[in-house]
Amino acid sequence: MAGGGEDAAAARNKMVVLKRHVTGFPTEKDMEVVVSTVRLRVPAGSTSAVLVKNLYLSCDPWMRGRMSKHDEGVTVPAPDFVVGQTLVNFGVGKVIDSTHPEFQAGDLVWGMSGWEEYTLVSQPESLFKINHTELPLSYYTGVLGMPGLTAYAGFMEVGRPKRGDFVFVSAASGAVGQLAGQLAKIAGCYVVGSAGSDEKVDLLKTKFGFDDAFNYKSEADLAAALKRCLPDGIDIYFDNVGGATLDAALLHMRHGGRVVVCGMISQYNLEEPDGVRNLFCIIPKAVRVEGFNVGGYLQMYSRFEEQMSGYIKEGKVVVVEDVVEEIESAPAALVGLFSGRNVGKQLVALPRE
Repeated sequence: MAGGGEDAAAARNKMVVLKRHVTGFPTEKDMEVVVSTVRLRVPAGSTSAVLVKNLYLSCDPWMRGRMSKHDEGVTVPAPDFVVGQTLVNFGVGKVIDSTHPEFQAGDLVWGMSGWEEYTLVSQPESLFKINHTELPLSYYTGVLGMPGLTAYAGFMEVGRPKRGDFVFVSAASGAVGQLAGQLAKIAGCYVVGSAGSDEKVDLLKTKFGFDDAFNYKSEADLAAALKRCLPDGIDIYFDNVGGATLDAALLHMRHGGRVVVCGMISQYNLEEPDGVRNLFCIIPKAVRVEGFNVGGYLQMYSRFEEQMSGYIKEGKVVVVEDVVEEIESAPAALVGLFSGRNVGKQLVALPRE
């Protein structure tokens, strides 16, 4: 362990801070990049902390909820971001200094980090050591990180697939959707995905191995599109979008079907959320609708990492990333998620030195 020392070298630390709380769709002007300095040692007196040089920052839709100001008493997955403070999300980094016995300088880790070049992690228990350094480190923002575990836990544990199931995945080319669909294929299911462009639809069918896919923006009737692609109905709907797509999917669920509610990106920027009109369908068809949070499945991460890294090496799972360079690009990358600008897992690569 190290730490302490006011004489430690200092470095520039660029960070993305929240400029104002957000209503409606976020914009780049809701954030700003500011520059400070950081000592390259854990501060004296910090007996269990880790200083991390961030290498990759993850852009994820769930950050949007924390950018708003919620009234007291409102149930939210995580506390609101504070105006003037650094945004927080998952990232990949290298340990620069540590006073925690389980982490040493030079260790590669992923976990919750600031949207900045250097982060002092005061709760290192939230960090995971990276075991498969032979794979791209960026994968730990996606397929081997939080989105990957989300897809795995949601589909395998909540969805409980059976060989031959008919599966529908919305936002299927995104970080979670692309993996849920590929896991469904590995499980022996028939898989259909929806996405927001013809390019993404082609990606689903040619790269990710989906059996069929459609561009929801080109469909006048989502229910008709689902009936066309899944004429026998849906056993598992992996829902990333909510709203009208969820409503249409409920009409086509098979008896005993499962709706895995992972996210609702179509609703995050609305002042008045859309209603769901077809809930009655779950009664005669005995459909189970279950939401989940990946935080409840962290204990299975080691098993997941080994299994998913094996799938990648065997070519059973392929990965598409959308990488932007430099922290100045982070606000635009985050905003772009809500218009579908990204193709694959959105992340930000930071300079190594």
